[in-house]
Amino acid sequence: MKLRQLKEKDAPLMLEWIKAEDATKNFRFNPDAMNMDTVLAFIANSFSDTNRHYAICNDDDEYLGTVSLKNIDRYDENAEYAISMRECARGTGAAKFGTQEILKIAFCELGLKKVYLNVYEDNLRARRFYEKTGFSYEGCAKQHINTANGRKSLCYYGIFAEDIKC
Repeated sequence: MKLRQLKEKDAPLMLEWIKAEDATKNFRFNPDAMNMDTVLAFIANSFSDTNRHYAICNDDDEYLGTVSLKNIDRYDENAEYAISMRECARGTGAAKFGTQEILKIAFCELGLKKVYLNVYEDNLRARRFYEKTGFSYEGCAKQHINTANGRKSLCYYGIFAEDIKC
């Protein structure tokens, strides 16, 4: 497996998970508003000083998912982590690989001190994954956001540079 920058050829496979309700039920964007044009625009703007979105690929360079550092803040030396995977990639170790690699980029290449994330409190599968990959629970903001299914609480997790070997 490998990480690489997103490419236009990834767009159809990105749309696959974006349109899969099981994948997006825990995200805060409207999948119905996404189409090939919006995904291509996302890919075109996916790599900057403040946001880095990478494709997680298998050995044949097939797109399996996206792992991201968002809101990269050089002053506070932190960034937000995010990941999304195609259904066919679940259980393959691709998410773990992508997470380990993006954390190396954050801490070893960018010199950040902390990477953080937030997740719906009731998304237990994701929370277990984050804990297994080294993130520590930092607390929960109760009934923090509105969703189509009512108000939801967000749990916050973080991982620090000293937790990762460069």
